[in-house]
Amino acid sequence: MPPDARAAYQQLAHASATRTPGGVLAGLLVGIDHVGLCVSDMAAAGGGWAALLGVPLTDREDVAPQKTTAAFLRMPEGAAAVELVCPMPGNAGLERFLAQRGDAMHHIAFAVTDLSAALERLAGGGIELIDRAPRPGAGGHLVAFLHPRALGGTLVELVERKGDKR
Repeated sequence: MPPDARAAYQQLAHASATRTPGGVLAGLLVGIDHVGLCVSDMAAAGGGWAALLGVPLTDREDVAPQKTTAAFLRMPEGAAAVELVCPMPGNAGLERFLAQRGDAMHHIAFAVTDLSAALERLAGGGIELIDRAPRPGAGGHLVAFLHPRALGGTLVELVERKGDKR
């Protein structure tokens, strides 16, 4: 394991053990909301994933604040969804991601009951965040991202759902 990944995991473990019995997100974590895949062509990728999983690509929308187009493959009730994200013009981060990796897994998202409280706990534990405050995401939900360095290179999204739309 690379030394920087080991240090990130140790920092998170220390924050959890010293500040919040049961984990940093104890009492706030609902479960896995979705797995995000970055794709260059929403129609082509959506058709392939829909054929594989046997569920339609739904809830396609442009998320202007994040310069992305998002759509979901929703599994049976209680299961995590698969989100396809495609950069809109000007989204240098996702364009760079696609140039380096092609269509690939981009992030894992966890649902929380109170995103502001989750971010406060994480920041208080010294966990590196991309977002210090919630921002609008797909479906009208609030979202925030932990920096990939916080968990050894994995981008983590936190989602506070609005209503029952999952």
